[in-house]
Amino acid sequence: MRMLATFLVSLFLTFGLMGPLLAAELLMVERHGCHWCERWNAEIGPAYPKTIEGTRAPLRRVQINALPEDIAFSSRPIFTPTFVLVEDGQELGRIEGYAGDEFFWFLLTQLLDAHPDATKAP
Repeated sequence: MRMLATFLVSLFLTFGLMGPLLAAELLMVERHGCHWCERWNAEIGPAYPKTIEGTRAPLRRVQINALPEDIAFSSRPIFTPTFVLVEDGQELGRIEGYAGDEFFWFLLTQLLDAHPDATKAP
């Protein structure tokens, strides 16, 4: 038991003092019953965390009627889905709506490439 406690403390000190390993995240602002959100979930959702883009900006889902207070949005999201690239609580850019998988990947790549320091692949 003592070895486990020592191991856990050393993990905390190692990783806790290093800070976050990833700088950016992609917020998906969604709404229950949103057809386009459901379509994104079916076409992109399962693959997203397995992609380079998913490692550059891990997904965090939020409901449009319960936006997190720790994010400084450039403007309040109106449409769902809205994808907001965030670093250190600041919005870097966004994609509003979902018009299909090819268009989404194209726009996301442009958004991530516009912020290379925040979205380096680990």
